[in-house]
Amino acid sequence: MTTSSQIRPRLVQRDPRQLTRLAVNAHYQTKEEYDRLVENIRADGCLTSIPLVYGAGEYPEGQELVVSGNHRCDAAVEAGLEEITVLLIDDAQSRDQLLARQLSHNAITGKDDPATLQQIYDQIEDVDWRAYSGLDDAQLQLLAEVSPEGLSEANLDFATVSLIFLPAELEAAREAFDQARLGQNESWLAARADYQQTLDTLASTHAAHKVGNVATALHAILAIVERHLDELQEGYTAPNGEHLHSGQVGLETVLGARTLPAPAAVTINKAIAAAEGRGEIEQGQGWRLLERLAGEYLSGPNHVPSEPA
Repeated sequence: MTTSSQIRPRLVQRDPRQLTRLAVNAHYQTKEEYDRLVENIRADGCLTSIPLVYGAGEYPEGQELVVSGNHRCDAAVEAGLEEITVLLIDDAQSRDQLLARQLSHNAITGKDDPATLQQIYDQIEDVDWRAYSGLDDAQLQLLAEVSPEGLSEANLDFATVSLIFLPAELEAAREAFDQARLGQNESWLAARADYQQTLDTLASTHAAHKVGNVATALHAILAIVERHLDELQEGYTAPNGEHLHSGQVGLETVLGARTLPAPAAVTINKAIAAAEGRGEIEQGQGWRLLERLAGEYLSGPNHVPSEPA
C-alpha cells in the first residue's frame, strides 16, 4: 500500500434519501437489530455513528455512494431525519480501494469481553436505556454465564489458528466435533474443592509458563498428564497389587505412553495374528496374549519381585 491510498475526508450534511446505496452489501442486520437501530436514531434525533460516503465527481453532489453505513442511512430515513452528517471522501478512489474500505469497515469491528460487558450493562439502571444498548435476550443469557475476569481473554495477546485436516483425517475430525456438540448440554457434578483446585492449577500454570490464555494453560496441563500416564494405574491397582475393578482401561496407562516404535508394533501384531490363527486367543483380543506372556514372565524362575513402595 502506497501513500497515494491516503484520503482526506470531510464532514458534510446530506439528505439520506438521496445518497446512493451499495448494489451489493455483505453486511446485514436482523429485523430486531434494524428496528432497534431505528428506535435509537428516532430517540437521538441524529446519527451518533457517521456513515462513510464517496463522491470525487463520480456521483452528483448529494447523491454520493454510501461505502459504509447503508443500514444507518436507511434507518435514518425511517426515523424521519431530513439530514444527516456523513464523512465524505473527495479523493479519487479505484474500485479495489472502495471495495477494500467497504469490507474493512464491516470486518474490523473488534470483540467485546463478556465480563467487562456485563459489568458495564449492570451499571445501567433505566430499563429504556438498557433496551437502547441493543443487547438482546440471547446475549444477556451469555453474559449471565461469563467466566471470572481472571479467566477472560480480554487484553491478552493471542493468535488465530486455522485447523486444516487431510482427507483421511476429515471424517474423524467431524466425528469429534459431533461428539462435542452432543455433550454440550451435559452436566457434571463436582465438589467445590475440586473447582477451586482446578482454578489454582490453572493459575499456577499461567504463572509458570507466563501465559494468559486458558486454552494454552490447559494444553500445558495436558502435556504434563501425558508424561505421567503410567500414574493412572492408581485408579485400577490396589496397594497390594490386585485390581480394584474389572472395567476397561487404556493401554497407555499400562505402557506409560500412547505410542510405541513401529518395529515393536509389527512384532506384536505378528505374534497376536499367529495366536489368533492357532485359536489360542479369540479374534480382536490381542491383549490376552500380552497378559499370558506377562504371567509366564512373572511365574518364571528368573523373575525377581520388586520391593513394595
